[in-house]
Amino acid sequence: MAKIDQVRNIGVVAHIDAGKTTVSERFLFHSGKIHKAGEVHDGETQMDWMEQERERGITITAAATTFEWAKHEIHLIDTPGHVDFTIEVERSLRVLDGAVVVFCAVGGVQPQSETVWHQADKFHVPRLAFVNKLDRVGASFDGVVAEIKARLGANPVPIQLPIGSEDGFEGVVDLLTQQALYFSGELEDKPEVRPVPAELAGAVAEARERLVAAIADTDDGIAEKYLEGAELTLPELKAALRRAVIAVKIVPVLGGTALRNKGIHPLLDAVIDFLPSPADVPPVTGVDPRNTTEKLQRLPKNNEPLAALAFKIAMDEGRKVVFLRVFSGTFAPGDELLNVRTGKKEKVARLFRIHADKREKLEKAVAGEIVAAAGLKDATTGDTMCDPKAPILLERIDTYEPVISQAIEAENNAAKERLDFALAKMVDEDPTFRVKEDPDTGQTIIWGMGELHLEVIVDRMRREYGVAANVGKPQVVYRETVLGEADGHAVFERELKEQRLYGEATCHVKSLPRASGVKFGKQLTGAVVVPDAIVEAALQGLRDAASSGADGFPLEDVEVTLTQVAIADGADGMIGCRAAAAEAFRRAVAGAQPTRLEPIMTVEVTTDDEFLGAIIGDLNQRRGQIQDVAVRGVKQVVSALVPLRAMFGYSTRMRSLSEGRATFMMKFHAYDTLAG
Repeated sequence: MAKIDQVRNIGVVAHIDAGKTTVSERFLFHSGKIHKAGEVHDGETQMDWMEQERERGITITAAATTFEWAKHEIHLIDTPGHVDFTIEVERSLRVLDGAVVVFCAVGGVQPQSETVWHQADKFHVPRLAFVNKLDRVGASFDGVVAEIKARLGANPVPIQLPIGSEDGFEGVVDLLTQQALYFSGELEDKPEVRPVPAELAGAVAEARERLVAAIADTDDGIAEKYLEGAELTLPELKAALRRAVIAVKIVPVLGGTALRNKGIHPLLDAVIDFLPSPADVPPVTGVDPRNTTEKLQRLPKNNEPLAALAFKIAMDEGRKVVFLRVFSGTFAPGDELLNVRTGKKEKVARLFRIHADKREKLEKAVAGEIVAAAGLKDATTGDTMCDPKAPILLERIDTYEPVISQAIEAENNAAKERLDFALAKMVDEDPTFRVKEDPDTGQTIIWGMGELHLEVIVDRMRREYGVAANVGKPQVVYRETVLGEADGHAVFERELKEQRLYGEATCHVKSLPRASGVKFGKQLTGAVVVPDAIVEAALQGLRDAASSGADGFPLEDVEVTLTQVAIADGADGMIGCRAAAAEAFRRAVAGAQPTRLEPIMTVEVTTDDEFLGAIIGDLNQRRGQIQDVAVRGVKQVVSALVPLRAMFGYSTRMRSLSEGRATFMMKFHAYDTLAG
């Protein structure tokens, strides 16, 4: 078992197709973890182990593995690049100490690279940048570095300089050691160290000067020596660069081409040299669940009380496995852990270290590790598991609201139970996937982040659970709002089993700016004081009614104020006022110009010049509002806001308009009034 300062918990993140799964595969091969490097295009990778991933050539789930390099233990998570599976990246970054961000040397900073970069910013994750595919036509190492600076607002500092470009790319110069590393391209070969080629001496001196100046900007000790012109030693520079990376002040940039086995060894060395161990990152903070104003800290030590975060749930042969990042303390099979969300203790049955879809049994989990545990029946993504004697609640993982739905039904009654069982397991695994029954039609509706997301879910149910289901056409998830303001008044009066129910309520609704949510408040008028419990019941009635407006969709961007409540002697006012408030709300909404909102998506299409007009024309036909047309390398990038309902089947249309050469990204922007 490695010491905590010899552990690295890292992720590989990038835009789809930048080559991050290939980078992960090469890490495993060169560390001796696997003996054959699989290729994404052959559908033979270790990390993309799901059948759907191999067929589509994309990563869907975040796969975890552990390997050794230079006497260090590296826990690696390979994350998806497709926007539909963004939650997988979010929850991985929440528990990792560092990340390797892979950029395509031709594509540069692509839309999903921006998303993952900002997710890493949110959690202050130190990172390295790896410019991949330097052997491709149109590759530009300097161009990608400039884009990282301009588009991501980062401070990228090359610590290597490529030798040759495109077909002639054969190695890199390490600017810290001032040595040239040549790569043969053969899987088994290590880099060959040679002196820097004479024709590159000037460029290397300049680039090294910029590197030292960038380190000096973040470190007073180095700055003093630098200004005095004193000699800076390699250990001094490395230590200062490591501090700057951990403080997220510098992003070292390296280059290579993973598919041709060029640049992987130095990248692994950089992970060890510059990315933090669990002991280098600040202690994890949380609150005492019994008193949420009291902040608590846990140091990454084995003798601290246990604090672990469940960041992913997976099903293994129908059994639930919980992936945990252990921030402090230790635990072993048979131990009881407190699930802070449920307030109940759960017993760990077995512990594993995972290698994609294989596993290795563990006797004990220690601080700083990422492990998988079986037996935690109630744990879900974002739950804190801790020592029952020292409870702590860690920050949950944000989830995203689904924007697309589909009806699903079993092929026959016998399969209905299996379908319900499979759907429940999928909901457990994926916080962005929801299931509910439509009360009016009795249909089962599934909700997700996009067409691909739901397609993969249905496909997985067929393969993993043997459930064949029929699905309807994808439907857009609408919301409602009001454009004006109005009052609503209602009286509720009933006789029920010799019990009189009575309540009276008035409320005021008015519109709020987009993306404000729903706000509830009270400003009671009138001389009669009503008990707090009755007022609370009326407010609950308003909340209930807001979950479905005039057309049955949840309300957004509305302020609701309870202005008057009245009860009658001898009558049950709790039920009466709750029902009256709900009806008053419906009447107020009806009088305040209710309207429907729909999900508007940010769409970014990358295309060649010759197809630009056709792409823009097609987006306009879909009622898209073009926001920007920019040049990125040799491509044109069109950004537009388009209603989701106009985007179904878009990928097929876009391919036919561009002879298969355009690509697009789509993510949720906001709910807005129906366009046209």
